Amino acid sequence: MRDLVTEFGRIDIYVFDQLLRGNIPPGARVLDAGCGGGRNLIYLLRAGYEIFAVDSNPDNVEKVRGLAASLAPRLPRTNFRAEAIETMTFPDEFVDVVLSSAVLHFARDDAHFQAMLRAMWRMLAPGGLFFCRLASSIGIENRVEALEGRRHALPYGTERFLVDEPMLLKATGELGGTLVDPLKTTIVQDLRAMTTWVVRKG
Repeated sequence: MRDLVTEFGRIDIYVFDQLLRGNIPPGARVLDAGCGGGRNLIYLLRAGYEIFAVDSNPDNVEKVRGLAASLAPRLPRTNFRAEAIETMTFPDEFVDVVLSSAVLHFARDDAHFQAMLRAMWRMLAPGGLFFCRLASSIGIENRVEALEGRRHALPYGTERFLVDEPMLLKATGELGGTLVDPLKTTIVQDLRAMTTWVVRKG
């Protein structure tokens, strides 16, 4: 019997929650946009999902290709691409699920945020699931320092593009999506806040 780390890797607990609740159905086409080293993909690769991934760092893409070669060798290397999210080259309405875990808060400004968001939404088939976890100001409004636009300095010395509840609700409406869950925010000891935003397309 495999241990949990072998089976699931260091999967985001909120991605795991969506799996447990059946919102990422077996066999779905899943795009990890900003995949990093693939921590959210280990179980999905092992379980037979059809996986696609992009990251702007070619080294990260090579790591994910290595994971896929080991866990799901049937998948072609071209499923994993070194590309900026806003200029991804996969077709429109191509996947059933888009994962965006700890990515959008690296946006340079509002235009960059919108470009990445629209690109990910464009990939998603009607009825598909958009899972996003990103930094926000929710619950720590008095602990962050506004810099320019939505760029903020966080208490531990890092800069991030921070969203808030009105922005996410407005974006949900503008995309034509429906919230699958209420917005859920985890506050890490007054240092940062991470919000989980899950939207159904159409």
